[in-house]
Amino acid sequence: MFESLGASIVGFGVAAAVISLCGVGLTRVADRLADRTGWGEALLGGLFLAGVTSLPDFAATLTAAASGLPELALGNSLGSVAVNLAFLGVGDLAYRKANLEHAAASSSNLINATLSIVLLLFPLLAMVTPMFDVWGVHPVSAVLLAAYVFGNRLIREDRLRPMWRPRRTAQTVSDEPETVTRRGETTLAGLWLRFAALAAATALAGWGMMNAAETIVAETALSETVVGTLFTAFFTSTPELVTTIAAIRFGALTLAVSNIVGTNALTAVVIAVADFVYVSGSIYHAVAAAQQLWLVVALLMTAILLLGLLRRERYGIGRIGFESFLILLIYLAATASLPLIGD
Repeated sequence: MFESLGASIVGFGVAAAVISLCGVGLTRVADRLADRTGWGEALLGGLFLAGVTSLPDFAATLTAAASGLPELALGNSLGSVAVNLAFLGVGDLAYRKANLEHAAASSSNLINATLSIVLLLFPLLAMVTPMFDVWGVHPVSAVLLAAYVFGNRLIREDRLRPMWRPRRTAQTVSDEPETVTRRGETTLAGLWLRFAALAAATALAGWGMMNAAETIVAETALSETVVGTLFTAFFTSTPELVTTIAAIRFGALTLAVSNIVGTNALTAVVIAVADFVYVSGSIYHAVAAAQQLWLVVALLMTAILLLGLLRRERYGIGRIGFESFLILLIYLAATASLPLIGD
């Protein structure tokens, strides 16, 4: 798609701008859909908004996998999981009233975070076991997809019949749906159409970004791992940053957190789908140690987030929770170490 380095850099920048602009609109529409449908921010954010903000990652990862670039594909996915969690830490910095994870307490977010850990353990299991595939696909990929469906069923049941609720405090911001239609607002069908249009634009931008990234890899000395884990992972994840900050600004705190944890659970599904698209065997055994390291980093960061969601610290270092501080620190350390470990 891009024949020169200059054109690929320009294309990369344009795609990143489109993704960022669409992110703000998606947050507004998702917040209203959560209210109008009565589904709530946790389900809408963890499934629908997460699905849309994952489209650039989905398009980028599958494009790389189909092109026979497994390290670029998994580097993008695993790097996205890590940077998404770092974005949640940035969101905590932006919300000054209390620790974001304390204010946005939700049992659905706990389930989503736990689901992310379970799903990310499947690729790690495939990587550390002997090479095995059926028609070029590792059996773990099929199990992962089934686990994702089961996990989202649990989230839906929790929304309908919660077995426990978080303790309310002065800093807690509950997800209370506003079912009344605002004056001059479009219909529910119109909201879904607008959501779909923004989703399509976001997916197209993600596809263009990965095509630009492939040219950058070919024309520079940068490795697939570095480009995927740092550059494409960051820019294809900009919808998560934009939507998280926008949701915090709109007061939709549960939506902000559920968008991140839901996106990371869906990113694990993207890895499984990439295994189906990659035609040279199991994609899990086509990557090197750097990808295993980032998978462990992603698991560690998610586990710390889960601890933060359970502990619900009101204020911590710099008026953010200990989990946000540690997540940001781990991400910076892992990023700094990536050039040292190579591919």
